[in-house]
Amino acid sequence: MTRLRRSFFAGPTLEVARALLGQRLVRLRGPECLAGLIVEAEAYIGQEDMACHAHSGLTPRNAALFGPPGHAYVYFTYGMHWLLNFVTEAEGRPAAVLVRALVPVSGVATMRRLRRGRPDRILTDGPGKLTQALDIDGDFNGYDLCAATARLFVEAAPPVPESAVGYGPRVGVNYAPEPWKSKPWNFKVNGDLDVI
Repeated sequence: MTRLRRSFFAGPTLEVARALLGQRLVRLRGPECLAGLIVEAEAYIGQEDMACHAHSGLTPRNAALFGPPGHAYVYFTYGMHWLLNFVTEAEGRPAAVLVRALVPVSGVATMRRLRRGRPDRILTDGPGKLTQALDIDGDFNGYDLCAATARLFVEAAPPVPESAVGYGPRVGVNYAPEPWKSKPWNFKVNGDLDVI
């Protein structure tokens, strides 16, 4: 399969978030390939976006968010979860897409072990769950997803038809004032997953 190039991630964040649905996230872990199809993604765009980590300016924690597109922005939240984002747009313009859910397609036995035997239906259905299942942590913050030797990357897959995509407000951003709290920047594959 073809890996997504930097030019893909350099596009407008809302377009990237929508286009990521159905694409294959791959984590090479030693000899193993852990992979899943992206079924939920969420956009965060610029310092003006009060739900985005960039709204208060550049800090050591969010520096990767201001970096070049096609890199990972991984941060720790709630004292327990790592969350994976893909940096988008031009360097210096802090924007990213949070990967919120996957459908596992490869390395499922290892994912089950990493998730301590959780049932398959909740194996990777949340942003903290999928990073645990793919063994992604803070070491991947700033990681180049487009490098030829990358062990974390996205492979191109057929696009999800528009009829199968749902749009809604972002999850867990009640701290943000309007209109940011209600921006319909969450993209999700709805209904029958046979579309992917």
